[in-house]
Amino acid sequence: MSIIESSWTHAYITTNGINLHYVTQGEGALMLMLHGFPEFWYSWRHQIPEFAQDYQVVAVDLRGYNDSDKPEAQSAYVMDEFVKDIQGIITGLGYESCILVGHDWGGAIAWNFAYAHPDMVEKLIILNLPHPAKFAQGFSTPQQLLRSYYIFLFQIPFIPELIIQASDYEAIAKAIKGTAFNKTAVTKTDIQAYKDAAAKRGAITAMLNYYRNLFDQLNLNKTWPILEIPTLMIWGEHDTALGKELTYATQEYVRNLQIKYIANSGHWVQQEQPELVTEYMREFLS
Repeated sequence: MSIIESSWTHAYITTNGINLHYVTQGEGALMLMLHGFPEFWYSWRHQIPEFAQDYQVVAVDLRGYNDSDKPEAQSAYVMDEFVKDIQGIITGLGYESCILVGHDWGGAIAWNFAYAHPDMVEKLIILNLPHPAKFAQGFSTPQQLLRSYYIFLFQIPFIPELIIQASDYEAIAKAIKGTAFNKTAVTKTDIQAYKDAAAKRGAITAMLNYYRNLFDQLNLNKTWPILEIPTLMIWGEHDTALGKELTYATQEYVRNLQIKYIANSGHWVQQEQPELVTEYMREFLS
């Protein structure tokens, strides 16, 4: 499905002092979708029309991405600000709560938002991003540190921007299609859409600033209470960035938890296996 072929609507919302772009389709209760790096709302292209049959689906460009505002200060890209952005989206759209769906960085934001505002999340769906406690624990293991080498690379000023821009943003193609397990699921058109989004003024540095603030916020000693919100985790087992072991014992932190592993998928699970992701989401929401 291409952007042109879909019947979704593009719009903007002001929240937490910035303008965020989003795509929406459908009517009913709110289903809010948060993408990861180096993507934008388009990573949910398969799920938007599917769930628009039952919900008002809103897939947002996170701050710094694609057509959303891109604050220049590195300090603008911290979890407290991301959480405020999401709170403002929900209330600004006229809702008190939502079904919150997040992948990668969107998953990290969704976890943190659920803890900060549990009354605003009816159900939580996380794709290929571990619970914050498990993520922090992962950085104490050599295997996860090796998988996360790119995070350390991103700490260097200027050089990562140059690498990503080189050869017509070939690094974007390598980051997505190059690490996908089901490579046929990501087309040249899809890759071009991601390249075009990254090429927008200020986008690359904004995207990298998420990582450049990561270690200041990674509290290895933080105590996470039990999350009471019904939660579904969907995990592509061939994720080259985040090991499957990071999902183990998540039930110690989430009381009502379901985990669905997908064998024929890497990190980009909602794009690599969209039908199965939709099936698992529907089962969980029914």
